[in-house]
Amino acid sequence: MSVRPLPQSTPAAQGVDADGVHAFLDALEASPDIAPHSLMILRHGHLVASGWWAPYAQDRLHLLYSLSKSFTATAAGLAAAEGLIRLDDPVISYFPEFEADITDPRSRAMLVRHVASMSSGHVAETLDRAQAIDREELVRGFLMVPPDRDPGTVFAYNQPATYTLAAIVQRVTGQSLIDYLRPRLFEPLGIGEAVWQRDRAGRDLGFSGLHSTTDAVLRLGQLYLQNGVWEGERLLPASWVAEATRPQVSNADGSPGGTDWKQGYGLQFWMSRHGYRGDGAYGQFCVVLPEHDAVIAITEETVQMQQVLDLIWEHLLPAFRPAPLSGREQTDAALAERLAGLALPPAAGKPAPAERAEEWATVEFAPGEPSARTTSVEVAAGADGTRLTLVEDGHRIELRLVENGWNVAEEPVPTAVSGGWTDTGTLEADVIFLETPHRLTLTCSLPDRTFTARWHTQPLHPLPLHAMGAPRSF
Repeated sequence: MSVRPLPQSTPAAQGVDADGVHAFLDALEASPDIAPHSLMILRHGHLVASGWWAPYAQDRLHLLYSLSKSFTATAAGLAAAEGLIRLDDPVISYFPEFEADITDPRSRAMLVRHVASMSSGHVAETLDRAQAIDREELVRGFLMVPPDRDPGTVFAYNQPATYTLAAIVQRVTGQSLIDYLRPRLFEPLGIGEAVWQRDRAGRDLGFSGLHSTTDAVLRLGQLYLQNGVWEGERLLPASWVAEATRPQVSNADGSPGGTDWKQGYGLQFWMSRHGYRGDGAYGQFCVVLPEHDAVIAITEETVQMQQVLDLIWEHLLPAFRPAPLSGREQTDAALAERLAGLALPPAAGKPAPAERAEEWATVEFAPGEPSARTTSVEVAAGADGTRLTLVEDGHRIELRLVENGWNVAEEPVPTAVSGGWTDTGTLEADVIFLETPHRLTLTCSLPDRTFTARWHTQPLHPLPLHAMGAPRSF
């Protein structure tokens, strides 16, 4: 389906100071620990700023990691509105086939509300323990891990809790999360393609694995900001929005100050020092600011997620003014021009060394360290540039280095590559897997014919390289 564009406006017309957005962009790009991929800002229902750092692009799906959880919560809210689930039902009531196995009284007392709010009674993540008990049926494995406390009394960020909520929705609807959400959420909101990674049981993961556009993230946030109403039509009950976006359980640890991960947890939404948010590993954000009538969607690659939120509070919050601004035409135009030209700097590197051209013409490199999953790297010079081929268990990813920029390829998985020679014996290239937040640096050494491979951030889903993209890509 075609995506309906959001209403657009200049920042000044919606009371947004473009200088604050410039300052935010400056801070993102100045940080050595942040590689921004996209930014969209909605104010008073109007898109006032949007940009993608090339080689990322507007229509490119992006792995959301745990921001997927907020979409799962929305599916649960829709199922609740249809009378298919109730927050105060015992979880075990949806899985009667496990009745004989689940004997712990706390597990049997666990409610849908508890798995939706990360208050199952466990005091720590249970994924490894649940998988060890039953790798084929994670719900059973999770319910067989006895909670440490009474459900509802303690917070612990816990992937199987969300997985169980997602499994309940998929069981009562008879559909995958994607199929259930499409006519009820994606189509009414004007969201295009979205795909979800599945597990061994054939279920959409729920707690992670959703690939969608930044635009989809922004629209979800705006739906919640509008209390579940979109273009005059109620999609979500106002009561669900209120429950999802208020603290259901405390996650404060008593330390002074407190970060944005210590402000309370709703139903698959985090409470923030300002507003609330969904977020995912390595900096995927949907920040909803009711007090400013604004939504901010960000994708990026960073482990410094608190730093990103701090920059939002420092630069963007003051930019939201109570009334339209006058005389800002040039400032708004300058911001629009900047946003249209955003780009990640390509990896550094020099052209192929002429004095060693014959040695580099065709060469194969073996792994220089046991942890490298790629079994070999081939380099071949040609009229159209240097070809860099990654070989992994018989699968080949063929890349082509061009001077001074990123070269994008779509098959077998969307990638962008840049790089060159750091000296006459060393070729270094960065490979971005464009439907994920991840970048791989390859270093090939001519003297010993070996290569090393280093992830800038470690992928949380252990996939082969040719499958490092949205599931429909392979």
